Formats: sequence, C-alpha cells, structure tokens
Amino acid sequence: MDGTSRETRVNAAFVAVADTLTTNYDMVDLLHTLVQECVGILGMQAGGLMLVDGSGELQLMTSTSEAAGFVEVMQLNASAGPCIDCFRTGTAVSVKEISDSALWPAFRAAASQHGFRSVLATPMKLRGRIIGTMNLFGTHPGEVNARDAAVAQALADVATIGILQERVIRESHLMEEQLHRALDSRIMIEQAKGVIANELSLNMDDAFGLLRTYARDRNLTIRSVAKQVSNRDVRVREIATAARP
Repeated sequence: MDGTSRETRVNAAFVAVADTLTTNYDMVDLLHTLVQECVGILGMQAGGLMLVDGSGELQLMTSTSEAAGFVEVMQLNASAGPCIDCFRTGTAVSVKEISDSALWPAFRAAASQHGFRSVLATPMKLRGRIIGTMNLFGTHPGEVNARDAAVAQALADVATIGILQERVIRESHLMEEQLHRALDSRIMIEQAKGVIANELSLNMDDAFGLLRTYARDRNLTIRSVAKQVSNRDVRVREIATAARP
C-alpha cells in the first residue's frame, strides 16, 4: 500500500467509525468496523476485540475470523496472553514472533495452530480507565512499527469515545449498561450466525457477512436482525437472496 492510498484509507477508517456514532449506533458494527479497518491498514490478517463487563472480566466482543476468535477465547480461558497483559497494564504489547516467546503457552499453542506468528494488542482507554483491548494478528513475523501502532491506538481511542460518550463519562452506570447490552447482542448474534451457517451450509464468517450486509442494506442493527433470525421472523433464505448481486 503506497503512502497516498494508505492515508486515504486511514482517513476513511476514521470517517467510518465516526459515522456510527449516532444516538442509536450499533456497537457491534462499530467495533467490527474498527477491527476490520485496522487489520487492512496495518497489513495484518485477522483481529479481535475484548471489552470488560460489569464484573470487571474481559469478554470477546468481535473478531474478523473464527480463527482469531478461537485464539482470543484461549487467552481469556487461560487468563494469560499479550492481550491480557495489555489490558492489565494499559500499555500496547507487540510480539514479532509468537513462537519464540517463552510466555503464554496456551496462547502460543493456539496462535501457532491457526498460523498466527505476530500480534499487536492495543489498549482501549479513556482518562485512565481501561475498558478493553483491540488485538491484531499477522501470519508473518515482524514487529509493528511505531507509526502503525499509533494509527491503531488512535482508532481504538475513537471507538472508546464512541462506547463511553459524554453521558457515560458523567454517569458510569450507563457504561456498564451499554457493555452489558453489547454482550447480550453478541450472544444473540452468535445464535443467528449458527442458524444461518447450518441452513446454508456456510462457515461462521460467511454467515456473519450475510447477517451484517442484510442489516446494513436495510438500515437495521445487526442485533435486531439476529433477533428476527432467532425468532424465525425473517427467513434465512430471504437473507441469502437479498445478498446476491
């Protein structure tokens, strides 16, 4: 990616994230857009994002692939990994060759199993409060340079502002309510993905793609469409047909 196209894509990413910051924005879509754009801009291959819930525990909110999601869950289960360290310290963690690290054996095994060799974990924080991490995975060794790390941090900061908003900063209980709703959304979306994947014989990544496209084309939230799928208010075949060019 040359300098001009890179700058254009970075600007477009900020616009894409900012465009979701409306009164009734879809948090899942916001977070997925953030991770997806960062993966492309930094030349990584996959990404995931974790947020802390009301009890202070990290939960996986979104990932760009099932492989990335699996690696993220392995970190959560083991309570160890670069993304966990990033959350605990509030400092970005960059690993240029995962297999060379003597740390995090469960994470290292899971990452290697899925072909990931490098990782950048970026904290999501505002005014000293850390609410999660954005995590980017590469299939090639190499440390993310300072310029790219700064771009990732800037986008993570924009998303953090979107999650908290001014009213959430003033009233902390609203943040917990917002995050709880987002976690509920993820469960509902995972159920809908399973229904679509099973009926259409697709993998989970493609099923999410259909769900997201259907929602965006109709100016609906992914959560609302997922609920319709789970309740059988919208047919899976209708979603598949609508996505065809």
